[in-house]
Amino acid sequence: MSLKARWNHYLSHDAPPFVQFVKYGLAGGLATATHVLTFFLVGFLLFPCVTPEDPLVKLFGLHAPDVVDELRARYAIYSNVVAFFVSNTVCYLANRWFVFKPGRHHVVIEFLLFLAVSAVSMAVGTTLMGVLIQRFGMQTTYAFGANILSSLAINYVMRKFFVFQG
Repeated sequence: MSLKARWNHYLSHDAPPFVQFVKYGLAGGLATATHVLTFFLVGFLLFPCVTPEDPLVKLFGLHAPDVVDELRARYAIYSNVVAFFVSNTVCYLANRWFVFKPGRHHVVIEFLLFLAVSAVSMAVGTTLMGVLIQRFGMQTTYAFGANILSSLAINYVMRKFFVFQG
C-alpha cells in the first residue's frame, strides 16, 4: 500500500482502532479547547465563577472578584452548561466527519443521542465539579479539570458503541 493510500485509509472512517482513538483524541482536544475557552469566557464575562486565588487568574494576571463558594459553584455550573452546547456542536461535527462511521441512526437522532450521552457525562462531571467547589473549596480550575476527565471516559465508550457505528 502506498503512503498516500495508507494516509487516506487512516483519515477514513475505516481506520484501525488505535488510529481511530488518536483521531478521537484530536477531535476531543478541539472540543475540549472550545469548552474550556467558552467556560472561562462565560465565567469571566457573564457568571463570575473565578476568584483572585484561581491559578489561571494568577498565571495571566487577570482581575477576578471575590465570590462566595455557594454562588461560585452555581455560576460555574451555568458557565459549564453554556460551554456544553457550544463544544458539543463542535465535537459532534468533528466526530461525524473525522472519527466515527455515521449512519447507525438518522442524522437528527444521531445528534440527539450524541447530546444525550454528553448530557449524562456533563451531569456527572458538573455534579463532581460543584461538590468539589462547594464542599471542599477547591479552586474552579482544578474542579473543572476533574469534570473534563470524567466526561472524557464516559463519552468515548458511549459514542463508540451507542451513537455511531463504531
